[in-house]
Amino acid sequence: MYILWALLFAFLAVSLVRVFAPYACGSGIPEIKTILSGFIIRGYLGKWTLLIKTVTLVLVVSSGLSLGKEGPLVHVACCCGNFFSSLFSKYSKNEGKRREVLSAAAAAGVSVAFGAPIGGVLFSLEEVSYYFPLKTLWRSFFAALVAAFTLRSINPFGNSRLVLFYVEYHTPWYMAELFPFILLGVFGGLWGTLFIRCNIAWCRRRKTTKLGKYPVLEVIAVTAITAIVAYPNPYTRRSTSELISELFNDCGALESSQLCDYINDPNMTRPVDDIPDRPAGVGVYTAMWQLALALIFKIVITIFTFGMKIPSGLFIPSMAVGAMAGRMVGIGVEQLAYHHHDWIIFRNWCRPGADCVTPGLYAMVGAAACLGGVTRMTVSLVVIMFELTGGLEYIVPLMAAAVTSKWVADAFGKEGIYEAHIHLNGYPFLDVKDEFTHRTLATDVMRPRRGEPPLSVLTQGSMTVEDVETLIKETDYNGFPVVVSRDSERLIGFAQRRELIPAIKNARQRQEGIVSDSVMYFTEEPPELPANSPQPLKLRRVLNLSPFTVTDHTPMETVVDIFRKLGLRQCLVTRSGRLLGIITKKDVLRHMAQMANQDPESIMFN
Repeated sequence: MYILWALLFAFLAVSLVRVFAPYACGSGIPEIKTILSGFIIRGYLGKWTLLIKTVTLVLVVSSGLSLGKEGPLVHVACCCGNFFSSLFSKYSKNEGKRREVLSAAAAAGVSVAFGAPIGGVLFSLEEVSYYFPLKTLWRSFFAALVAAFTLRSINPFGNSRLVLFYVEYHTPWYMAELFPFILLGVFGGLWGTLFIRCNIAWCRRRKTTKLGKYPVLEVIAVTAITAIVAYPNPYTRRSTSELISELFNDCGALESSQLCDYINDPNMTRPVDDIPDRPAGVGVYTAMWQLALALIFKIVITIFTFGMKIPSGLFIPSMAVGAMAGRMVGIGVEQLAYHHHDWIIFRNWCRPGADCVTPGLYAMVGAAACLGGVTRMTVSLVVIMFELTGGLEYIVPLMAAAVTSKWVADAFGKEGIYEAHIHLNGYPFLDVKDEFTHRTLATDVMRPRRGEPPLSVLTQGSMTVEDVETLIKETDYNGFPVVVSRDSERLIGFAQRRELIPAIKNARQRQEGIVSDSVMYFTEEPPELPANSPQPLKLRRVLNLSPFTVTDHTPMETVVDIFRKLGLRQCLVTRSGRLLGIITKKDVLRHMAQMANQDPESIMFN
């Protein structure tokens, strides 16, 4: 029954995604980052995507697959933000303002997913948003606050607490414990590197081989393997959130978990909340073996699960890997301290009969380390972890593990999992973290280059409707610069393709006398035309009179900065008002690859 339910839920989820909303798969965070950088993915934040992702997220989490709901909830929140933006013309007609709403929505998504409003705001700032001005900060803060308040009033966990994994530890941590915490940070960094490399290799294989043609079969196969292997082990059979919650917990007097099967001293007369360190019983040793097997299984199966054609988050599986490793290290340190309390490292702070080591704290630190290794978050990760658990006094161990994890992972490659998937999918994304220090100029990057055909432009009053329609049909450019004439090349503005096509179509249908020979003009007054000529078409309203321009001698360092800060898709290059060429975001990315000694043609844009 366990396997049948898992297969049924997974099959329903992948079928719904495949038929109704192909964009509802994955975590959605790489695409959200790309959209916030100024690139438009039409339909990605649409109503169908919102509906199908919400329904299928419930199904895939219930199926027992090794994935989480937190990443997809950011996508769901951004879909809601996009829907509400479309209701108000102030936001629907202004891409910059819409992006501010999406930044706030991302913060609200994490706030709801973890019950961590401040962590949500910092996650949006550090990980998702491209440009985050001060007004967006407090708006995101307000959105996260309302989201957390709504969550608290609904009380989904039934424990009157906002957070998912509330913990209550009764002992402080000691300086000597920083060493195992840093070791957990090293493990987190290595796990992050291993996961990113293996997952990207598998996803690339999926894209380039026949495997990608059978997404339903792949999901069914992975679900069947997951269910069959997970069922015998009690730590993989249950939901991952329950597992993490148990691993984080401190062993109290009433705990019935195998992890708390210690040998009690019959003479113990201490208060219930301060149980001293005790020797491990049979249950603890059994649990250690089961946790070790569960850890290996989780590491392997998560590589194949993330990226399938179903909604799949990475926060919870990464935290589970770290929590299992951390709990095992914690129990090891606890037993070492109990049996060898006379060693010099334990002598100062661990007397016999004292409660020295808290294994649950190690699980918490391990979870933070592994999540940091995969996503490369630092500040927002620590804040999310202490909001998630309520363990405010354990900020230093969490910081030590998060920083170590990032350093170790960065030593093998600067990309986090989201940036790696952005490059794999071929999205034109300029990473804010990358530095550009080369001394090239705009003229080195702009198109057209020598030997290439001249730039496709519109003139302000000498082209007919047929000429413009032919130009649109023969090219696939995003828009066209408008110049006074082909001789002077003096720039007037920029006409977007998506505005030109409907404007011409509407004019042909609704205005009398507009035919293929009608002259199209972008000036205030129509030009002088012969008496028998057809009615001219005035299109000044679709013209952007202030397109972003740079001169040909502008350093590329400045151009790259402009593209990043403003989320531009293209920028025109002029000299003394004359149009020379155009630089697109893709040109910038190819140039940066060339400067980094990579083949610019190897960058594939999807």
